[in-house]
Amino acid sequence: SVAQCRCSIATSEFVGLKNPQFYDASEPLDLEEFLMTQLHSGDVELMQELGDFPDDHLEVQLVERECRTIRHSIPEEGVELDPHVRDCVQSYTQPWLVVSRRYGIPCAPGSRTGLHKVLQKQTFESDVAPDKQEHLVAVLSDDSGRTLTSSDFDLRGLQPDARVEGLLRFSNPDDLDRHNQESRQASRHPELFALYPPADEEDAVEIRPVPDCPKEHIGHRILVRCQAIKFEIDIEPLFATLAMYDLKEKKKISENFYCDLNSDQQKAFLRPHIPHMDISSLAKSAIFSITYPSPDIYLVIKIEKVLQQGEISDCAEPYLVMKESDSAKNKDKLEKLRNQAESFCHRLGRYRMPFAWATVNIMSVISTATLERDVTDTESLNGKSSMDRKGHLPRRNSERFGSLEDQYNLSGFKPATITISTFCKQEGDRLSDEDLFKFLADIKRTSSLQRRIKTVTGTIKLDLTPAPENLAACLSPELIPVKPVAEKNQRPVKEVLEFPSKEVYVPHNIYRNLLYVYPQRLNFVNRLASARNITVKIQFMSGEDPSCCLPVIFGKSSGPEFVQEVYTPITYHNKAPDFYEEVKISLPAKLTEKHHLLFTFYHISCQQKQNQAGSVETLIGYSWLPMLNNDRLQTVQYCLPIAQDRLPANYSMHPPEKMPPQVPPVKWVESHKGVFNLEVQVVSSIHTQDNHLERFFTLCYALENKVTFPIRVRDDKIPENKLEHELKLSIISLSSSRLEPLVLFLHQVLDKLFRLILQPMVIAGQTANLAQIAFESVVSIINSLHNSQELAKDQQGRNCLLATYLYYVFRLPDTQPPGASTSLLHPESRYNTMGRATATAVGSKLLQSRILSSSNPDIHAQHGVEDTEVKNILNSKGLNHPGSRMSTYVDVNNYFQSAGGTRPQFHEELALQMVVSTGVCRENAYKYAWFFFELLVKSMAQQVSNLEKQGVPRRSRFTDRFKDDITTIVSVVTAEICTILVKQQKELDQAEKVNISLAFFLYDLLSLMDRGFVFHLVKNYCNQMSAKGMSMPVLITMRLEFLRILCSHEHYLNLSLFFTSPASAPASPCPSISSQNSSSCSSFQESKVASMFDLSQDFKQQHYLTGLLLTELMSRPFTCLVQKKAINATYSLLCAHDLDPRCSRAEVRSKIAALYLPLVGIIIDSLNHLDFTGKTGGPEEEADSVTPINQSVALAIAGNPFNLRFSGRLISHSGKASGTLSAETSRNLLVCFLWIMKNADQSLIQKWTMDMPSPQLNRLLELLTICISCFEYRGKQSSDKVSTQALQKSQQAKARLEEALLGGMGARGEMMKRVGGNDRTQGQRENLRWRKDLTQWRQTNDRQDKTKAELDQEALISGNLATEANLIVLDLLEIILQGVSMVDCKDNALGGVLRVLLHCISCNQSTTFLSHCFSTLRALIVKFGDLLFEEEAEQCADLCQKVLQHCSSSLDSNRNQACATLYLIMRYSYSSASNFSRVKMQVTMSLASLVGKSSDFHEEYLRRSLRTMLAYAEEDTEVQSTQFPSQVDELLRNLNSILSDTVKMREFQEDPEMLMDLMYRIAKGYQTSPDLRLTWLQNMAEKHKNKKCFTEAAMCLVHAAALVAEYLSMLEDHKYLPVGSVTFQNISPNVLEESAVSDDILSPDEDGVCSARYFTENGLVGLLELAADLFSNAGLYETVNEVFKIILPILEAHRDFRKLAFIHDKLQKAFENINHKGHKRMFGTYFRVGFYGAKFGDLDEREFIYKEPGITHLPEISHRLESFYSQCFGGDALEIIKDSTPVDRNKLNPNKAYIQITFVEPYFDDYEMKDRLTNFEKNFNLRRFMYTTPFTKSGKPRGELNEQYKRKTILTTMHAFPYIKTRINVIQKEEFDLTPIEVAIEDMQKKTRELAVATHREQPDAKMLQMVLQGSVGATVNQGPLEVAQVFLNEIPADPKLFRHHNKLRLCFKEFILRCGEAVEKNKHLITPDQKEYQQELKKNYNKLRENLRPMLERKIPDLYKPIIKPRIESRDSFKRLSLRKTAEENP
Repeated sequence: SVAQCRCSIATSEFVGLKNPQFYDASEPLDLEEFLMTQLHSGDVELMQELGDFPDDHLEVQLVERECRTIRHSIPEEGVELDPHVRDCVQSYTQPWLVVSRRYGIPCAPGSRTGLHKVLQKQTFESDVAPDKQEHLVAVLSDDSGRTLTSSDFDLRGLQPDARVEGLLRFSNPDDLDRHNQESRQASRHPELFALYPPADEEDAVEIRPVPDCPKEHIGHRILVRCQAIKFEIDIEPLFATLAMYDLKEKKKISENFYCDLNSDQQKAFLRPHIPHMDISSLAKSAIFSITYPSPDIYLVIKIEKVLQQGEISDCAEPYLVMKESDSAKNKDKLEKLRNQAESFCHRLGRYRMPFAWATVNIMSVISTATLERDVTDTESLNGKSSMDRKGHLPRRNSERFGSLEDQYNLSGFKPATITISTFCKQEGDRLSDEDLFKFLADIKRTSSLQRRIKTVTGTIKLDLTPAPENLAACLSPELIPVKPVAEKNQRPVKEVLEFPSKEVYVPHNIYRNLLYVYPQRLNFVNRLASARNITVKIQFMSGEDPSCCLPVIFGKSSGPEFVQEVYTPITYHNKAPDFYEEVKISLPAKLTEKHHLLFTFYHISCQQKQNQAGSVETLIGYSWLPMLNNDRLQTVQYCLPIAQDRLPANYSMHPPEKMPPQVPPVKWVESHKGVFNLEVQVVSSIHTQDNHLERFFTLCYALENKVTFPIRVRDDKIPENKLEHELKLSIISLSSSRLEPLVLFLHQVLDKLFRLILQPMVIAGQTANLAQIAFESVVSIINSLHNSQELAKDQQGRNCLLATYLYYVFRLPDTQPPGASTSLLHPESRYNTMGRATATAVGSKLLQSRILSSSNPDIHAQHGVEDTEVKNILNSKGLNHPGSRMSTYVDVNNYFQSAGGTRPQFHEELALQMVVSTGVCRENAYKYAWFFFELLVKSMAQQVSNLEKQGVPRRSRFTDRFKDDITTIVSVVTAEICTILVKQQKELDQAEKVNISLAFFLYDLLSLMDRGFVFHLVKNYCNQMSAKGMSMPVLITMRLEFLRILCSHEHYLNLSLFFTSPASAPASPCPSISSQNSSSCSSFQESKVASMFDLSQDFKQQHYLTGLLLTELMSRPFTCLVQKKAINATYSLLCAHDLDPRCSRAEVRSKIAALYLPLVGIIIDSLNHLDFTGKTGGPEEEADSVTPINQSVALAIAGNPFNLRFSGRLISHSGKASGTLSAETSRNLLVCFLWIMKNADQSLIQKWTMDMPSPQLNRLLELLTICISCFEYRGKQSSDKVSTQALQKSQQAKARLEEALLGGMGARGEMMKRVGGNDRTQGQRENLRWRKDLTQWRQTNDRQDKTKAELDQEALISGNLATEANLIVLDLLEIILQGVSMVDCKDNALGGVLRVLLHCISCNQSTTFLSHCFSTLRALIVKFGDLLFEEEAEQCADLCQKVLQHCSSSLDSNRNQACATLYLIMRYSYSSASNFSRVKMQVTMSLASLVGKSSDFHEEYLRRSLRTMLAYAEEDTEVQSTQFPSQVDELLRNLNSILSDTVKMREFQEDPEMLMDLMYRIAKGYQTSPDLRLTWLQNMAEKHKNKKCFTEAAMCLVHAAALVAEYLSMLEDHKYLPVGSVTFQNISPNVLEESAVSDDILSPDEDGVCSARYFTENGLVGLLELAADLFSNAGLYETVNEVFKIILPILEAHRDFRKLAFIHDKLQKAFENINHKGHKRMFGTYFRVGFYGAKFGDLDEREFIYKEPGITHLPEISHRLESFYSQCFGGDALEIIKDSTPVDRNKLNPNKAYIQITFVEPYFDDYEMKDRLTNFEKNFNLRRFMYTTPFTKSGKPRGELNEQYKRKTILTTMHAFPYIKTRINVIQKEEFDLTPIEVAIEDMQKKTRELAVATHREQPDAKMLQMVLQGSVGATVNQGPLEVAQVFLNEIPADPKLFRHHNKLRLCFKEFILRCGEAVEKNKHLITPDQKEYQQELKKNYNKLRENLRPMLERKIPDLYKPIIKPRIESRDSFKRLSLRKTAEENP
């Protein structure tokens, strides 16, 4: 029936899961077959190189478990144990059974550790601080106009640098190449990935975390040392008891620790009562353990003394009264007290009395110690140990107490000494724990003791330190010595057992069986008088006879280790005493009915009566407590009755409260009432204390062992016929037991259940099959453990406890018949046993075997053995021809029969149960499939380990039925995953985890089963996982993670048959597997070489896993996430190969590289998707970052190396391809590419590049460029973290634009960027969190404050990475060049290679690399000089510039190489076709460009380089007869004079305006040399951009474009080109200055002139595009339109529609921006700045208009200029003039400098205002500005209304703003004055306007309106409207000239009153109810104002309309009034 059931399930499961059409995993090879038939000897050698393949298997090992103590804690000898106890003890002592792998797979982190020791340090110029020559700001005196000419600086006076040897030595290019090649290969680092920072990968799924080894649970350990306990007087022995209490939980959280510091003399007092002292009882230090830190943990120290007569207060009296200082005075009294004490000790030495107590809040001490700690301390202390322990805590603790753990650094606080100076005297009636908690709560509340508590003065000194990991002389709570063992007689340290305040979920790991008895209270109040000083003697009895008293009670301090009896302390004359005693008992392992606790009660006579010489004890009564009740240990609170006089016979059989009546009757105290309260607690790893568990275990043992029925379980008796039913019930109810006991006994419970699954039980003669119910119970337990919030899971979602169980504990159930094995340990001789290694050591080894390589380093030495092995392998294969499946199956059966009967195997039973399970059980079994997978693997491994010993071949290890079950299980799990993906998206996380566990399952099966079979499972999985209706990215991600895990198999390379891949080009026409013998490859065949880089069907079939992975990589459109995962998977694989010691031989590596050749093809095809800018930009950025392929010149300006030109046609931008990979991922992909290139066979690569079609080659070269940018060195500070953000240096210029694009301009953008930035890093941190333990070296990376050593180390490694990556590129370029020499199509490839080389030297490179790179460049010039200078003129210009840049390097070696190269360029250009004039021009321009752009430019080094080149020319014998040396001399002199300009620029480095003026002047000076003018305009643009002056930068580029247009129009007469600079007028009228009109302008076709790449149509378009972007950044979107108007005709003429679309898109954005931001844009703010004083030199008495950013206030610019010029002249010499009145030179101090700054506004005439309608138009093309100055005739600025005049000053500038600089000279100034009445008119118009605006706003603003109203109609307004009217309108003016003004003012008032009325009405609708009064007040004031104004407003001037004389300033009149109104309207 099971089989049928299995069948039906299998079929029903797969309906609808047929393979879809669109994804088809290819059919795998039959691997086992192939390995037997198709191997060559060479293959076998290679295969063996990578480990013991094909016979790989998992090793089953016994690992000795680590034991903290010197021996295992086990029960006492010679006792027959119960089966349960026996099993528990066995499980606590047996070794771990671990399945391990022979070879692990290495992974990046490990190999990087000692790396810095072997690497060479690479020198980078960016890291070297040059000897800065201090350039002080020069004082701008008159003579600063003097220029340094070349004559001022004689070059020949300098000392030249060393020359490069043998510069012209090699006549034969091949020798040169060979020489370069050898020097390049010297001292290279073999492992590229060791240099590459390990990826912060969240998807490193292949790392299966090794679970923590099971350990005994230990909290945070604190070592407490008792240094001193001292009182004022020292007269008697005292005894201390220390324990921890948690006030919050009201719980005692540790057992007692007893110690005393009594002197030997005092100990002698007690000798009669102490038989002997064991060393263990002399401890003065204890280790307390705290699992749950809480601020309320107190250490309580109780002090007792020997019993003496009197109350506690009486006995404490001397301590209170006497002082230590008076000891001489009280000598006699003290002597008397001592004698008295001595006599009490002799007589009552065995009894104690309470005396005093003290407490300290442990947590506050620790937190103080933590706060003060040094960082270094915590690092050293906060080692691994604390981390480990936290790992073992239940998860909720770390969450709930996370904050506390940070606050209380329990494992890393500074050692602290606590001194307590006051004790509280014990109160006889308040001794219980409840009272103690009340005291503690009081202390916490008031932080001082209550008054009513008596205090005793004394001191306790305690030292607190975090307990060290391995402390010598330590004793466990059972008093077993802990390792390391102490020397003899060392005072021990005791570990104090913790009673955690909450549950701890850690399974038991050691045998512990302790009982704690707490007597609490006794009530004898109603009892006879004699019982007053009461003590209880406590004994543990094994029978009723007094001799049965067992010595199992732990002793206290200074006494025996174990005692037979304990007395409780006595409270004097108290009939109802409280007790606080704790009795710790070591329980016997086998408890019987007879074991009980016996309590004897005595009255102690303190005073010796004369007639009583005998005993001090008077018996009061007895009580007892049987240990077992119904075979179960008793642990609860009890209240026992007390029997007087004697113990009844057989008393121990019954509990005292249920004692049956006796004869003679027993006398009970208080008639059998309970009068003695006590509590019993057990800490045991054998007593479960849970009903369900106890029942289950009892019934299981009843089943296994011969027992007599009926058996007893608690109160039930179970007969044999009911056993099966009861057992089933108990199995079902297991999962409902409490979580804590279930976890504590988890290992035993699972062991039992697995045994039930496997072993059919015989009950009452019937076979009972409990397998199914046991399986269901396992599933249910696993489900509840996973669902518990309290328990931790690892990052793969596995419950940590279960993972640990499977890894270490689980072994095949022992199904021997009961009684066959009685010994303690399993006879497991069948497994390899590892020596007594510690489990942690093994654990870490196992971890390595997953992560690092543990392969045998001596593997090469075993050749002899190897060959015989190989023979054996081959022979055995030959013998065992695989027959049909059926016959194999029979074989297995035979094998089993011979092995003794066909018992089912555990893995078969388990698989069967999984297949036939149903319902919830099935659902959960597959939900937590990981558990069953790991269980299957471990049981299969044990089975295989047994079979291997019998030599059973791999194919026959498992039955066909089992294989079918596995197929079914894999399919069902896959189907489950699919179901989740289709239907339950929210369960995605679950699906991922199941997917990962399935992958690991198949991964493990590859080492156990027939590998062809496993590949079929993989194929089915892949096909099933591509069913329709699933979300693609998620699906592919799942498949990728799955493949990634499989590929991390240690034999992955062999499984992929890497040894059959051709390492060089294949020989035979058909690469069939059999004939591909790698050694016979001679003839190259083109098609074959190319096909090796393609992913063919053959490839996929033969290299199965690699094929699947590369298919995933290739077949996806690049959706980022998925692609990232595919790339990271490939990356981690290659990384593993690279760092695997097994793959270190070159031939192995080239084979492996050949396996990945298709990846190269894929990478080249995916170029458009790589991001190498390192920026994660939003959509806006797309427009700007153009992919590097097909770039136009625009990006050449931005410094991008790729400026491809094809046959004169313009090239289009190809906007960024959709779905770009992130920088990090691109980098990972590129490092894979570099690795393959480094390790692949070089001849193969050369053949490949030679056959490449030209476009393909271009793409390859482009890829190399990207590699260079990607792996550029970032400098020390940013090392490593930033290097993943692969920023490209050639993009630096763009980066500044992008800053603005990231989010608006200026400060806001900065902030947005910062905010954005932080978020990203936070995300990365999250991903890292769980992998901290895996990323060893990376941990340092996460700390923000790295030490210098760490930074240096990282810089060293990343420097080597940069060098190595670039050298790989250089190698490849050389290969391409050598290939090129053989073929004829040189030009194309040559230009490409040169472009890449140029890019190389423009990046930050090490001296090592540069020397090789320059060598290659020189070889290029030597070999292809003519071609270069002819065809690649533009590139040569670049070359000159880059080389020149290195000539100014501060590093000698870089300079030497660059000089040699530049000299060679000049020499070859001279000798070939006389192109020298062009080279001279290019070098000159390069220098000009360098000087202008670079701020950290060292002219002294460059001068030295010029001198060195001169030396080369002088020493070069071959050219002495030519003109060459003199031409070089002339060129170098010119260069020297250009350098002099830089010196001048240096002076003004701090004064941006002055610097720009100077650059402007230099550029103007080059008016006749267009190339150089263009260069300087670009330099200016660069400077502006750095200062975020985007408008000015754009203007510079527009000027540059106009210049280019002028020259283009001379050369070519195309309609679509601009007609020179005239066309640019719409952008700015300033551009006309670029028109080339003068006679001395050179003609453009002269050699070397206008040869720069910008003097082309491409160049023009490029410049304008960049300008448009800058305008866009500046917010001048209208100008963007004008710029594009010039570009569009050119593009239309070229029919470049893609680019047109691109530009129209930008235009659309610009217009949208105008719509959205139109009125919100802030344009410049303008200030007039005047300089006065001789100190300013040229600037004296000159006025400028400065343009400042949008919202700049006067104080800001004032502060900036003041602080700059104060630095120049000294603070005292500078004064800022605060007002705007004209400056009188005569009043100024000649020794001071004065600056006057005034805010000005743009000023327009009326006619202009008609055209300037928008905000933009009013802020663009500005040449006139205005400011006003109030004055009165008396000379004061302000006065009464009727005498207040106003002066308006209008300034005109030389050029219109915006211009190519931010300050422009003022060339004209006009002024006119307004009379008081005109001023009044202007004011009233302004007020009226304000009212109108406030009233008619679209969204009315009540506050605003009320403010304006208040100023208009408010009663109290000074100089308000009413006063103005009274001054000017009260009387008609006498002067008829003023009639018009009078009338105008009157009309103004009319309008004003009208507007006020509207406003008051409007306000009525806006006010809130509480403002009604306010409104009435306003209305009243308004009416009043209107009434007051009415008479004045109604009075008209009759003769106003008569003709009158013209007014005084008529010429300006109309202009003034109208325009003012307009401007004022403009700024409401």
